[in-house]
Amino acid sequence: MAATKKTLIFCLDDYHTFAEDIRKRFSDRSRYEVLVFYNESDLINAFTVKKSLKTCSMVIIGLHDNKENYQNAENFIDTIRKMEPDSGILLIVSPERMDDARKHFRFNIDNFIPRNSNTVLRVHNAVKKHISEHNLRIYRKKRNISLIILAAFLIFSLFVLVFARLKFPHYF
Repeated sequence: MAATKKTLIFCLDDYHTFAEDIRKRFSDRSRYEVLVFYNESDLINAFTVKKSLKTCSMVIIGLHDNKENYQNAENFIDTIRKMEPDSGILLIVSPERMDDARKHFRFNIDNFIPRNSNTVLRVHNAVKKHISEHNLRIYRKKRNISLIILAAFLIFSLFVLVFARLKFPHYF
């Protein structure tokens, strides 16, 4: 199975806590492009420019511990989903606030990751899973198009056979 040409990983890291670790983990420049932003407006501007590339994209958001920030994050996530519905969204949350975040963000989030020593590994696994799902969607679409063309050819062949049978019965 051919891999995606390039995966865009957008990180929103207000507190400068995890972005460099993710950059180190996804260091292969031929397969990944890691873009780190420290405010939402810069990320949205870059996202609008890069979304025209038709590549697999992933947004990683470091969520703050206070609950007042949840509404702003929800609006930001809705904006991203409206711009590109196929992009993956990961939330990095402190382990104490994990249940609150799961209750508040029921939809539009692909994965919740606790902020601890395994964060980078969990992000890596979630990104790999999203890339696999993206590739499967592409191949499903190609398979469906191929099946439609095959069915159209078979129906056309059947019509030609019936027409030939009616027009030239002495050959059958």
